[in-house]
Amino acid sequence: MVGLEDLIQGEAELGDESDDESFDEETGETKRKSNGANGRNGDLDDSSEEESDDDEEAARAIREGFIVEDEEEPEERERRRREKKKRRREEREEEEAVLDEEDLDLIGEAIPGFERRAPSEPKFKRLKRGHKEDFEARAPRGVDDIFDSDEEDDDMAGVGANRKRKPAGPLEDEFAGFIEQDFSEGEGREQEIDDEEVARTVRKGIAGVKNTAGLDENSLEDLREVFGDGEEYDFALDLQTQADQDQGRIDPSDPDGVSKAIELKDVFEPSQLAERMLTDEDMQIRSIDEPERFQIARKPYKHLVLTDEQFKEESIWISNFILLKKRLESDLREPFQKSVAKVLEFMITDEYEVPFIFQHRKDYLIHAAKVAVTPNPYNPNAPQYVVSAQKLLNQSDLWEIFDLDLKFRALVDKRNALQRTYENLTTYSGIHDEVFEEMLPVAVTMEELQDIQDYLHFQHSSRLADMAIANGTGANGTQRRPGSSRMIFEKVRNGNVYNLVRAFGITADAFAQNALKKEGRRQYTEDPAERPDEMANSDAVLDPPEYSSASQCLRAAKAMFAEEIFLNPKMRKVMRQAYYTSGVIECFRTEKGLRKIDEQHPYYEFKYLRNQQLGDIARQPGLFLRMLRAEEEGLVEIKIRLQNYESFKKRLYADLESDNFSEVADAWNRERRSALDIALEKLDNIMARGVKENMKTECENHVAKACRDEFTKKLDQAPYKPKGMMLGTVPRVLALSNGTGTFGREAICWAWVEEDGRVLENGKFLDLSTGDPEKGTKDGGDVEGFVELVMRRRPDVIGVSGFSTETRRLYEQLEQIVKLKNLRGAEYDNEEGQETSDKLEVVIVNDEVARLYQTSDRATMEHPGFAPLTKYCVALAKYLQNPMREYASLGKDIVSISFDPNQRYVPQEKVLKQLETAMVDIVNMCGVEINEAVSDSYTANLLPFVAGLGPRKAAQLLKAINLNGGVFATRAELVGDPEAHRVAAVGPRVWNNCASFLSIEFDPNETESDYLDNTRVHPEDYELGRKMAADALELDEEDIQAEQKENGDGAVVRKLIKEDAQEKVNDLILEEYAEQLERNFNQRKRATLETIRAELQQPYEELRRNFVMLSTDEIFTMFTGETRDSLCEGMIVPMSIKRVSDDQIEGKLDCGITGTVEGEEISTRMDVSAKQLFAPHQTVQAKIMSLHRKGLSAKMSLLEEQLRRPYRKEIDRMSDEWDERQEAKDKESMQEKNDVSGRTQRVIKHPLFRSFNSAQAEEYLGSQARGDCVIRPSSLGLDHLAVTWKVSDNVYQHIDVLEMDKENEFSVGKTLKIAGKYSYSDLDELIVNHVKAMARKVDEMMLHDKYQNSSKTETGKLHRFCTPFLFKKTITLTCIPERWLTTYTEANPKRSVYNFCIDSKHPGYFFLCFKAGQQSRVQEWLVKVIPGAYELRRVQYQDMQALCNGFKIQWQNMNLARAQRR
Repeated sequence: MVGLEDLIQGEAELGDESDDESFDEETGETKRKSNGANGRNGDLDDSSEEESDDDEEAARAIREGFIVEDEEEPEERERRRREKKKRRREEREEEEAVLDEEDLDLIGEAIPGFERRAPSEPKFKRLKRGHKEDFEARAPRGVDDIFDSDEEDDDMAGVGANRKRKPAGPLEDEFAGFIEQDFSEGEGREQEIDDEEVARTVRKGIAGVKNTAGLDENSLEDLREVFGDGEEYDFALDLQTQADQDQGRIDPSDPDGVSKAIELKDVFEPSQLAERMLTDEDMQIRSIDEPERFQIARKPYKHLVLTDEQFKEESIWISNFILLKKRLESDLREPFQKSVAKVLEFMITDEYEVPFIFQHRKDYLIHAAKVAVTPNPYNPNAPQYVVSAQKLLNQSDLWEIFDLDLKFRALVDKRNALQRTYENLTTYSGIHDEVFEEMLPVAVTMEELQDIQDYLHFQHSSRLADMAIANGTGANGTQRRPGSSRMIFEKVRNGNVYNLVRAFGITADAFAQNALKKEGRRQYTEDPAERPDEMANSDAVLDPPEYSSASQCLRAAKAMFAEEIFLNPKMRKVMRQAYYTSGVIECFRTEKGLRKIDEQHPYYEFKYLRNQQLGDIARQPGLFLRMLRAEEEGLVEIKIRLQNYESFKKRLYADLESDNFSEVADAWNRERRSALDIALEKLDNIMARGVKENMKTECENHVAKACRDEFTKKLDQAPYKPKGMMLGTVPRVLALSNGTGTFGREAICWAWVEEDGRVLENGKFLDLSTGDPEKGTKDGGDVEGFVELVMRRRPDVIGVSGFSTETRRLYEQLEQIVKLKNLRGAEYDNEEGQETSDKLEVVIVNDEVARLYQTSDRATMEHPGFAPLTKYCVALAKYLQNPMREYASLGKDIVSISFDPNQRYVPQEKVLKQLETAMVDIVNMCGVEINEAVSDSYTANLLPFVAGLGPRKAAQLLKAINLNGGVFATRAELVGDPEAHRVAAVGPRVWNNCASFLSIEFDPNETESDYLDNTRVHPEDYELGRKMAADALELDEEDIQAEQKENGDGAVVRKLIKEDAQEKVNDLILEEYAEQLERNFNQRKRATLETIRAELQQPYEELRRNFVMLSTDEIFTMFTGETRDSLCEGMIVPMSIKRVSDDQIEGKLDCGITGTVEGEEISTRMDVSAKQLFAPHQTVQAKIMSLHRKGLSAKMSLLEEQLRRPYRKEIDRMSDEWDERQEAKDKESMQEKNDVSGRTQRVIKHPLFRSFNSAQAEEYLGSQARGDCVIRPSSLGLDHLAVTWKVSDNVYQHIDVLEMDKENEFSVGKTLKIAGKYSYSDLDELIVNHVKAMARKVDEMMLHDKYQNSSKTETGKLHRFCTPFLFKKTITLTCIPERWLTTYTEANPKRSVYNFCIDSKHPGYFFLCFKAGQQSRVQEWLVKVIPGAYELRRVQYQDMQALCNGFKIQWQNMNLARAQRR
């Protein structure tokens, strides 16, 4: 029987020596092997035509009987046998070295630029190619060959068909390869063929010693005398074989080493294997019978085994944590704790995952109590009680328990480590520390354990160091070396100065006990008889030479006492409690923030924020995360302090000071307060950091869970349900999109998708506008074709979406066509049983998945010939058919979708973890048809989210199904069947988790098929289901046994279904069943019985909600990219004017919304019409007066009075929560700076003008597209302007524009000059013909295949995974940039290579980096981008092809000139 380990591809499979076919690595064609004398065996010495002719004549002579071969002697036969065996062994080794296509594809997928090999082509096609391609057919490449460079194979006979041959000898130039690659596709290939024909040299065959055909015996004997017979060194080979056997490298049963395994880790890089989940650890996860998610999450705590006491402690610890957020009645707290304990038992002992517990242990999540009812005298048979059920835990709570279990394990692990350290210390030094022994058992957080650890290392640092040395761990780096301050305190503790510390009259721990206000007697402070300065000057305290004066001793004693207070765990607990109950958060702007955060900046809402309670901040997690991001950017500083700090400190003084009234007591109290002040300053710092970090973690968790909740809503949607169909039925969809909606430029793409997901038809429309008979206008040219398509295909729904507000226009056009042409949906029977149909519905579809899909590699692989917009339509249709599958297909790209506005402030790993739990919940609620997953990749994408599985175990499951014939008949077969020779796909524990969520379609014609395998009923409850079915059919025990004996265990349920009697189970009284099970078997199954009843009637009934239509706000955001926060009434935004009439102006906002300005909002002057003030194509600043989100339109105002009142977001704040005084002071300061600068602020009426400086312009353009620009004032004076445009990310060019022929100092010059040689008449001409022209050239450069998206130092880097075998036709630069030029020339010593990369220090320039062979150094030339061209060494080139060829010509001319000078 095949075991689980056989499913793991840890080794490359070895070829079968009897296989007589091989596959070409390049083309995938089948090639026949021949073992005869004339066969091609891949050697370098078998291509001589003369020898081939001799061999054929000799063979013919033997066949015709003209030559009679001499009889072979026994020695000769033995020698030939050995040679034949040796040759066969060599052939087997060659075959074994070849990785199969599956392994190469597996690794290749992790490498950028990798393309799968084409499938095998028909043999007849190969015959048409003729002898030339057959001559160049490539031999298979093995493990030893796949990393060889191309040049190493150029001289071999078996070069690949796609390998380009280069001229050899003196014709070959060091840069000859440059110009070869830069012809257009057609003419370049013809030129290549011509060059190859001219440069190809005659290949001479060399007779090899293996080819002995035609040689007589004497010649063979002479040959053996010269070269030997191959057995001279057998003794050495035997010794090596024996050594390898001793080391376990060769199987003794296979002395030739044929079966030696080639492991993947011996060939490929660890990072490659890790990415494809093929490391040893991944293999172990596959093989261990434990849920994959459990293995990964509990990996750090494998060594930890919880005791019974710790298990009880954990249940209480987790219950207390969750109860803080739950609002449960007091009488439910005990049942809640028991429920948590039971869930932990399921997770830890039984290893059940959350979906299993929620589905099959639901009764333990509910508290059911019998409540007595008042007897009804009129109904004596009425029940005496009713069952009151209270839900204690939901699915989110179960996931939180899972996370808290991991945190508790970390807590116990650290506590155990501290306990071991303390026990070792006690054994070694014999000490007992009451503080440690008291605080360790009651520590319930990692912070408290860290406090205890800090205390232990401070209080016993010298003993710990001595113990480490004694144990031999002091010198190996495992023991931390104490800092210099710790060493000073250790000296004080062991010296005379510590007598002065004792004289403070109270220990740090006793003071902390007083401050903690716990139960127990108050510790009182005793005053010494002497004053502090007098005692410090006594011989009992002085400790020369370090502490030779009283002041030194007193400072050291205070520092020591303060450090003891600072590091006391109880004192830290006091401070932590104070901070969490009375702490406030305040935000202070920095100097950088003063300049950058203006009233329109998103950070302005907290620029002057003060006195924020921690509870208030916790309710606004996004606000705090934005504050932290602003602090990272250096714009603000967040401070956390204690409210009423002075009164808090006075209370601590009272706990520390003595109650005596004397001069000595006053002097000591002053020193005590001074020491406490030192300790409090350090405690404030560490507490503030800890609180800020904890708040950050909690806010991130809150936002991540909000993302999970939103994602759950998106997943919890059934397929779109046409009227009259059952919920869950997959519809047939016609999806359309007009993309950006530019009329005349972009067509309307459409795709027809069947219910099984196949795309049967697609196409394009240009005009779907409907005509108006009253006005005499006709329908658009494609309306008739659209109607014909709908009538022919009969879709259930039409889906529409796009990238702009123009999609709303397409939606309205389709609605109009459906209405006018009376297009109907699918027919169905109404309540009266009559066949009817409704108007075909047009739906606007959420496109967040489609936007990612259209440019993905998956879309290219599934639909290689489709346009991106057509792929977008396919994804829209599939989203309507099953949203859950579309989200599952995204994999880790799911984090690219925004589920919460603050999601970008949370680490992706944390968000991804929460999103995965949502996917797991919904996938297990819906189940996965296991046999369908084998053939359908979309269904297979769901398997990793099934309970017990994960990506590794899901892949293993699919492989097991294929090994078992590609189908499973029952769920039981998943664990294997040795008698039937079926491989086990999962182990028993994993099977327990996943069995009920993997369904198998019931086939009534198959005797093995079990109806319950197609339900949510777990196999452990099959007997209950069969019992319920028997009771519903009123069968007795004899009937049941007879039925099962004839038709198997599932016969009763089969009979129930066959007789269509499922509704009879509704007559069963399940309460009695449940009571009997709990009483007799201690099993709580009330909810399970309800599930069985429902599944017997409707197996895997659709439990998701109906498909949710997008809300108005969601459609608005999808089409415009704006939210309620980013675009609302009162905002002033640019508007591009489209039409102007006397009393109305129509325009477009940047987001695509239509803006309308009515007459009263245009101007206050009644004598001037709108046409006199404004013109089409002009961009103006306008204020939004009202916003119609559904209609994607807005009412605007151009009145100066409105524009002078800028928008300011209203924030509800208390009077003491905003520092208005500092705000006013900063505004005044900024105004003074502007006045002092003396620069007159220019205002130019142009849509691109902004009153920015260079830094503000760069910040503004940071989020804009490449090529965008702003016009701004120049610091060179009023006759200059500056234009800043975005060359690339973080690269901006500032262009100085000289204005000439100005009417006045504020007007724009009639002539605009740049660099003294470019002149323009206005700003629009300058932008189009200068800036945009350069931007187009930058785009052309960056899209060229010779461009590297990296800096000059990075260009010339090649990722080590990008090996030459991936680049057969053309070396493409899609690899990760790491020493590309150098590595390439090292791998290809005879070639030269060049690339372009951006010069980030000089915007507008690019580096042309090149390396002329392996021995040459990397050189670079500067390429300047100018309007409409490139400039290289003062020569202009119009496009990239001309630039590349011009570079090569310049380089060749330089080499010729250099050679002539020599």
